[in-house]
Amino acid sequence: MTVATWPSDLPRPNRAGYQRQTDDPRLARRAEAGPPAYRRRWSSATRSVALVIDVSRAQKAVFDSFHDEVTVVGSLPFWMPDPTTDGWPMLDAVGAPVLAGDGAPLLLAAQWLCLFGPTTPVETLRGLRFQISFGVTVLP
Repeated sequence: MTVATWPSDLPRPNRAGYQRQTDDPRLARRAEAGPPAYRRRWSSATRSVALVIDVSRAQKAVFDSFHDEVTVVGSLPFWMPDPTTDGWPMLDAVGAPVLAGDGAPLLLAAQWLCLFGPTTPVETLRGLRFQISFGVTVLP
């Protein structure tokens, strides 16, 4: 089975809508007194990430096709560029960009293997553009 890839025609998610939370892998144990006690329920945790993209009508069609047909209404996993790492410049110990031999900054690359989140995407019309809010579950 080939895993789908996030369409390169779609823009990076907006900073304003980004929200990330690690899903809790702990199991609480009851205690008669004192602080709660936990143990690991499973060894690796998924992360839930909320994203928003601002797209044109043509890009909305690309998103709809990807969600509805390629991932079968969000039921299949896909590879997506990590918006917090992919394409960002690599920095040295003092925070200066690391440059290649030709003076161009070296960029980081990272991909997420993810699924669409538990709720379906929500779109809002803003003038001639669409804002699509959706969640993804990043697999460990």
